[in-house]
Amino acid sequence: MAATFRRRLHRGAASTAVAALVLAALTASQAPGATGTAAAKRRPAPPPSDVPIDGGSGYYTDLPPLKSPVPPHGSQHTGQDPATGKGPAEAGLPATVLAAYKKAASTIGSSDPGCRLPWQLLAGIGKVESGQARGGAVDAEGTTLQPILGPQLNGRGFARITDTDGGRYDGDLTHDRAVGPMQFIPSTWANGGPDGTGWGADGNGDGKKDPNNVFDASLAAGHYLCAGGRDLTAQDDLDRAILGYNHSEEYLRTVLSWYTFYRNGTHEVPDGKAVLPVHRDTGRHGDDNGGRSEGRRHDGASGGEPGKSPRPGGTGTPDRPGKPGKGHQPGKGQRPDKPGRPDGTGPTPGSPQKPTPKPPTEPAHPTALVRVGDTDLSTTAGTDFATPPQVRAQDARGKAVAGIPVRFTLPAATDARFTGDATSVTVITDKDGLATAPTLRAGDRTGDFRIRAATVRHTAPAVEIGATVKARPAPKADQLARTSDKELTATAGKAFAEDAVEIKATYQGKAAAGVAVTATMVTADPNNPVENDKGPYFKDPEATGAARHKPLRTLTGLTTDADGLLKLPKIYTDAHSGTFLLRLTTADGAVLTVKLKVAPAAGS
Repeated sequence: MAATFRRRLHRGAASTAVAALVLAALTASQAPGATGTAAAKRRPAPPPSDVPIDGGSGYYTDLPPLKSPVPPHGSQHTGQDPATGKGPAEAGLPATVLAAYKKAASTIGSSDPGCRLPWQLLAGIGKVESGQARGGAVDAEGTTLQPILGPQLNGRGFARITDTDGGRYDGDLTHDRAVGPMQFIPSTWANGGPDGTGWGADGNGDGKKDPNNVFDASLAAGHYLCAGGRDLTAQDDLDRAILGYNHSEEYLRTVLSWYTFYRNGTHEVPDGKAVLPVHRDTGRHGDDNGGRSEGRRHDGASGGEPGKSPRPGGTGTPDRPGKPGKGHQPGKGQRPDKPGRPDGTGPTPGSPQKPTPKPPTEPAHPTALVRVGDTDLSTTAGTDFATPPQVRAQDARGKAVAGIPVRFTLPAATDARFTGDATSVTVITDKDGLATAPTLRAGDRTGDFRIRAATVRHTAPAVEIGATVKARPAPKADQLARTSDKELTATAGKAFAEDAVEIKATYQGKAAAGVAVTATMVTADPNNPVENDKGPYFKDPEATGAARHKPLRTLTGLTTDADGLLKLPKIYTDAHSGTFLLRLTTADGAVLTVKLKVAPAAGS
């Protein structure tokens, strides 16, 4: 994705001035750790040892504006002069995309503080790779509304990379394409990392690594830029990091231009409302400097708008700020800081004046999530938690922050689920700053687990809510009864009829499901019934070989069904005849004694 200044800038004196000013700005370099002398003496960094992150795909060649017009009406500022509210329209970053860059930089700042990754560097790369995810065309969780795909890497103008992902990420079964807001090629995303597991990352905490999600892609790009112990305040490390994305000096200069531009100030704009780039290179053709072809594409590939500049409010080239549209001209030739003149070119003294608009204020951002309630959640297996997980978003002054997306995520160690069998859900905080998860239902797995709540767009620390699933209480039965009064008879050496004994368990007159029952062949001693050693018996259903025929006169593990019914396994007899007793018991003390009559075998 490299730009060619000598081929991309407009011809003529104006373009020469633009190029000179851009290179001068780079030489002055406001990148951390850079000086004018160091920048002037910088030599091209060596090529990366692996495939560039974007596979050498094309990229946007638009350069930052040289002037600083007033930002679009109603935009929110981050880093601009609050007194004047001035800032170029091109400095407007989509809210969700901006949040993703800041969150990625904050995350890496905690895990790898020595890298000193500035979020503006991610913004510079995001600008040239995808036009800030097509101007912020993403949903609330940061996933692009439509796939952002680079050209087919078929070796014609770009690198040649045959399909590595079966079309999983890029939908292409023959060759790879760069994917998503930060334009990762599938092989790099999935398995191109230093440990062989890929650069893919989960930046929004949904348990997935999706190159089409700006939070995931930004965190992955940040990890790559910081790899190898880089310190991005050192110019050489900064250069090598950018060149590893796309090894072209012109790509490097373009990214550094936007990086320096964003470091001078940005403002937040609604998703989908950011200025889109229009000029795009068409691929590498083997020139000495990693350059690109002569022409500029205007087909909008990988996020462009076909053939036109989408600058709000007017027209212009990507190298020059657009002119305000007709509806935005406050009065031709009039300076807003001077009163009008009687010649009609402005309002006359004493005429009604429009109130001076107040500079836009920074939207509230949560600095903390606070769990609601001091008691952990608890329920029994198979039932709903009485209280849903709930947290409150608040700012540094402890005031509630509304409209913040918060994701609740369940760990893999539990089979509890939110409504719709979901393991994670995202909800928006209400006017009181409260984010309330939908109903949470416990599964069969018992024990403790923790529910994670985290903001999707902001860097407020995540919080955890404890939850416990208790075992279901053992089903009770206060009575056992046969379902038939038919006499049970068999001949010695034979078996009783299949399912000869069926019982029903009840508790307080209602069917008792899931009741554990023990069946024992006992002696006829009413004072001390013990297991009999002769007469009817069961067979062990789990035994094999000769053990299958061994008499079993106590059977456990029997359970009543949903209707409280239980059919005993087949009952066999030995050579003994007479009346025998089968005793059925439950843990709650319910007892039923059944008589089994065995007639002598013929001729015995």
